[in-house]
Amino acid sequence: MEIRTLGIVGGGTMGAGIAQVALQAGYGVLLRDMSEGILEVARGKVAGGLAKGVEKGKFSAGDREAMLGRLKTTTAMADLAPADFVVEAATENFEIKRGLFLELDRFNRPEVVLASNTSSISITKIAAVTKRPDRVVGMHFFNPVPLMALVEVIRGLQTSDATATATLELAKRLGKTPVEANDFPGFIANRILVPMVNEAIYALMEGVGTAEAIDSVMRLGANHPMGPLALADLIGLDVCLAVLKVLHEELGDDKYRPCPLLVKMVDAGFLGRKTGRGFHTY
Repeated sequence: MEIRTLGIVGGGTMGAGIAQVALQAGYGVLLRDMSEGILEVARGKVAGGLAKGVEKGKFSAGDREAMLGRLKTTTAMADLAPADFVVEAATENFEIKRGLFLELDRFNRPEVVLASNTSSISITKIAAVTKRPDRVVGMHFFNPVPLMALVEVIRGLQTSDATATATLELAKRLGKTPVEANDFPGFIANRILVPMVNEAIYALMEGVGTAEAIDSVMRLGANHPMGPLALADLIGLDVCLAVLKVLHEELGDDKYRPCPLLVKMVDAGFLGRKTGRGFHTY
């Protein structure tokens, strides 16, 4: 399976990051989102990320211009038809992803692999809405995509060996280290990470320590690069809540019950870095 052009659905932080690493790896990129405004912001993020690469001496200014020349944006799903591999990076919501995969299945060639960047939703469930469940796979990147080495590769119940192999190889070509995970809620990373974040929020709500104290203890005592509350702000509190809801509903264990303070923060629109306020102010 030769991949020359990568289709990406979703021009947010994750989609723009995936686009950047794909361009750096030599691929053409077709980036789709619902509005020209979102796409304009996404192109700015990609251009800014590539500019940092020039500053660090990773490639030349001429290389950067060539990379940007391989980036095409569109609001029409049908324009992703030429893509050889598609990564969906939309909001962490099954109904949204269901609609997108129905469209992708309609417009893309039958042999094209459709991957989801979901951080918790069942790949088997997503694949079941398509006519190609053997060619649907999870490809979970981590934020910020250009800096984080890991990609979780998740097989659904019907994902073929050929699809998994192609996805693992693509991740390597993007400069990432792929790790396979089974199709359980939250996969590996978020099954472990997000409950830890949730417990830190409980500790804050119960007055065990301030946000600064909790983050400092985990940075200095557990040698984490950032504290769990700062990490939640980076991930997005809405994303953390969505993952916890999946874990709680799918596994049926109250140890995954979202902290009421997290729910309240999301209701208030305090989603972390992307809104300028979460457990810390930015």
